[in-house]
Amino acid sequence: MNKLTAVLLAFWGLACVLPSYAQSVAYPVKPVRLLVGQAPGGATDVIARLVNPKLAESMGQSVIVENRTGAAGSIAAALVAKSAPDGYNLLVVSSSYAINPSLYTDIPFDPLKDLAPISLIAEAPFLLVVHPSTPVRSVKELIALAKSKPGLLNYASGGNGSSGHLAGELFTYLANVNMVHIPYKGAGPALVDVIAGQVHLTFGSVLSSLGHVKSGRLRALGVTGSARSSGAPELPTIAEAGLAGYQTTTWYGLLAPANTPADIVSRLSDEMKKAVNATDVRTRILTDGAEPRGSTPREFQSHLQSEMKRASTIIKRAGIKP
Repeated sequence: MNKLTAVLLAFWGLACVLPSYAQSVAYPVKPVRLLVGQAPGGATDVIARLVNPKLAESMGQSVIVENRTGAAGSIAAALVAKSAPDGYNLLVVSSSYAINPSLYTDIPFDPLKDLAPISLIAEAPFLLVVHPSTPVRSVKELIALAKSKPGLLNYASGGNGSSGHLAGELFTYLANVNMVHIPYKGAGPALVDVIAGQVHLTFGSVLSSLGHVKSGRLRALGVTGSARSSGAPELPTIAEAGLAGYQTTTWYGLLAPANTPADIVSRLSDEMKKAVNATDVRTRILTDGAEPRGSTPREFQSHLQSEMKRASTIIKRAGIKP
């Protein structure tokens, strides 16, 4: 190989590398979309809209939240999974993302292979809440009433296989009680009917139910996490209130299409960690009773795998069908 040929080959190789390198370095050069598979006003939507102004400010581009509801969040997930892996179409998910693979056989994407984890955004316990007319004021009293009158009490959830449903199934299993599950088309309508007194209780997201507890429209018996909630530190965990071993949470995370360049995934993970730990965002999340997280992609991947395994165990044991 003569000297001229070697130089030309070197320039050719550099020309092949520079475009992709420049694209990653310049990212983002246009608006970024955050797709949410749940309706506006729900907890996942609230979290997405809470962090998107900080992401936009830090990244120097518009970050737009777009709701694509349907199929328990799978429509939005499939859209992102099939989009270009360039960091411009991202997915904000809740814990239902880890439940759906054990519930549905026709999901149009592979949750572990077609989407790349970026960051765990926040984690929140459920509140075990009852209508004030329900004659119980503690977890022990609720269990005692359920044992004395099997099938009398009913609990609402956002649907068969929803995270609230699984929280209820875990409760009835560990407490060895019989309560009737009433599925709704969304956690919002379920909460409304508990407030109206049509259903005795629900395991509601702390983000959507804490305000109703503070206003007196609901009575909270405990939180489902492993520790007390910063938004309601006076409430015991269900485990410390009398049901040993009980623990479950709902959580929110960010994913990108598989094969998104590693440097873009890393950048987005860093940006999300900054966003959730910005003073005003962090304060709002804590006040609402959730815990800001911000994790590495590898940490979120591990979290996803653990949550999928846990959901599968509960669904199989309870025989839950969609």
